[in-house]
Amino acid sequence: MRTEQSAAAGQGGGDDLALLGLLQLVSPALPIGAFAFSQGLESAFELGWVSDEASLGEWLEGVLEDGLTRCELPVLARLQAAWAAGDGEAVAEWDRWLAANRETAELAAEDSRLGASLIRLLGSLGLLPNSPEKSPSRASPALPPGAGYVTAFAWTAHVRGVPARQALLGFAWAWLENQLAVACKALPLGHTSAQRLVERLRPALVTSVDEALALEEDELGPVLPGLALASALHETQYSRLFRS
Repeated sequence: MRTEQSAAAGQGGGDDLALLGLLQLVSPALPIGAFAFSQGLESAFELGWVSDEASLGEWLEGVLEDGLTRCELPVLARLQAAWAAGDGEAVAEWDRWLAANRETAELAAEDSRLGASLIRLLGSLGLLPNSPEKSPSRASPALPPGAGYVTAFAWTAHVRGVPARQALLGFAWAWLENQLAVACKALPLGHTSAQRLVERLRPALVTSVDEALALEEDELGPVLPGLALASALHETQYSRLFRS
């Protein structure tokens, strides 16, 4: 059986392994429980704010532009750079910054639970910082206590050798796929409609990554009052399928 090292020895092998590592990280089959969370989208259905393909597309474009582009994506890039530099203080600072920007109990719980699940998985794969099997450097700082999902995602992308831009694209793609899966279960939205939305939003994902990478630190911060309200209302929603 070929080892990971021998597979990487061929031309482009390292890039191939990085790509496969990214695909593994953003796969819906990754056992971290992301399918259980809607990020307030289920409440938007219940409130009638999102009711069909067109309104769902508008909602997703808004969350992408005013949420991920200004929050998770630029911070993911900074976290990955901090991991690469071995800067544990910067990793912890950005992890705290993300936690402070979770505006409801459900959004905070989602981030911490997904982070804990991903960290447990990394441990079982020998991929935690300072793991002698996989860590690129024994000097890697430890994960902050209770690290959130974005922080753990950034470490995994770093240890897999995924370039920052591709890591951001993968993170945004995983978010979009999960939101569409929520809609297919709860709106309901047909799978053909979901694929039309993928075609509509693929260019927006690229634009969001471009913008996120260009933002200065004083420009960061989500502007999503509607999502925050939907998420807060979801906490007491009578009937629901998702945990957020």
